[in-house]
Amino acid sequence: MTDFIGRRSGFWYYVRRVPAEYTALDARGIVKTTTKIRIADDPRGIRARRIAQQLNAETEAYWRGLVSGQAAEARRRYDAARSRARAMGFDYRPTAELAAAPIGDILARLERLVDKRELEDEGAVAAALGGEEQPALMLSDLVDEYERISLAGLKAMSPDQIRRWRNPKTRAVENLVSVLGGDRPLTRITRGDALDFRTWWQDRILNEDVQIETANKDIGHLNKMLRTIERHHRIGIDPVFSQLRFEGAGTRSRAAYEARFVAGKILVPGALDGLNEEAIGVIHLMAETGLRLSEAVNLTADTIDLAHDVPHVRVRPIGRKMKTEQSARDIPLVGTALAAMLRHPAGFPRYRDKAASLSALVNKALAARGLRPTPQHTLYSLRHTFEDRLTAVEAPEKLIAALMGHKYSRPKYGAGPSLEQKRHWLTRIAFDVTSTH
Repeated sequence: MTDFIGRRSGFWYYVRRVPAEYTALDARGIVKTTTKIRIADDPRGIRARRIAQQLNAETEAYWRGLVSGQAAEARRRYDAARSRARAMGFDYRPTAELAAAPIGDILARLERLVDKRELEDEGAVAAALGGEEQPALMLSDLVDEYERISLAGLKAMSPDQIRRWRNPKTRAVENLVSVLGGDRPLTRITRGDALDFRTWWQDRILNEDVQIETANKDIGHLNKMLRTIERHHRIGIDPVFSQLRFEGAGTRSRAAYEARFVAGKILVPGALDGLNEEAIGVIHLMAETGLRLSEAVNLTADTIDLAHDVPHVRVRPIGRKMKTEQSARDIPLVGTALAAMLRHPAGFPRYRDKAASLSALVNKALAARGLRPTPQHTLYSLRHTFEDRLTAVEAPEKLIAALMGHKYSRPKYGAGPSLEQKRHWLTRIAFDVTSTH
């Protein structure tokens, strides 16, 4: 910061020359701003430097904003030109590309402008003759552009699923921007930048007890997004993040609760006092059905059938994407699950499409009550416990797969286990509902 401090008229000033990359947007040449600190009051400039640091951060943010605004306007003009070209009956082609096109194509575009008397219309001319260059895609654009390219595969996702799909990718980009010290065009990200990013993660793994798989997820997201955008746009993005993953990553699976712990600690009256009724209902439902949390909170009155001879819930992709094809299934309600759904026949609207927020709430509540023996024990552990309980009574593998929503390894024949067959095995492992809520 010493270079950004100057003396003038008895005061300390923040002084900095506008960097070359911003001179086209900021004509000041040199930025001079008083710190309002008198030199006589701060002869060593200690207080002034702190203020200068703040002024520098604000100035750099201003410059980045100018670049972002310029990029957004360039993108708007480019998209408008492409749309108008299509309306004219042409594919949009930048000037340099159009110059190499057959003369007949160029003449057809000029004739269109003449016939429609649009030679004085700057927008029409830019659309027909490629007057807007494709703006550089910036690192800050990466997630939005990747989402735009991936829209077909995302159309079945709910808003919360899309949010969870975006979040880790956004975090990876934010981490990279932090390491690089700012935004930059995707085509200017080098292998050296990627190696610096890997080194940053390695330091965190060694010094901050960060897990290897966390670093690998960041690297994997960046690698996939950049490769996808390069395939789509062909703008010359090198595969700089390929083969950078760390070796030795282990999968930290969630631990399963012991069945007697669930029965004697979690489901006993008063164990969950303080949690709201819907959260308690979800816990009781999951304990007896093995439902995924996202499946439990998205049940509705239409997928809960309490009037059937075998009361059950139907897991269906209503307004959201299923984890797997096998996830669509019917699960009988017994024990604590039946009691929970009798209390909540319309489901859990408070947490519909909000599985992540409920997970955080319940896991925090379980920890506060001493109901997480290890950090690996979470609300999701109830699903592992459910599978272990079925295995303990030697339920058929095909039936376990049908209840869990897993793929069954053998060829599929027939309709699979009936509701009555499923209820038979669930009754064998049911918790004593009289000891619960």
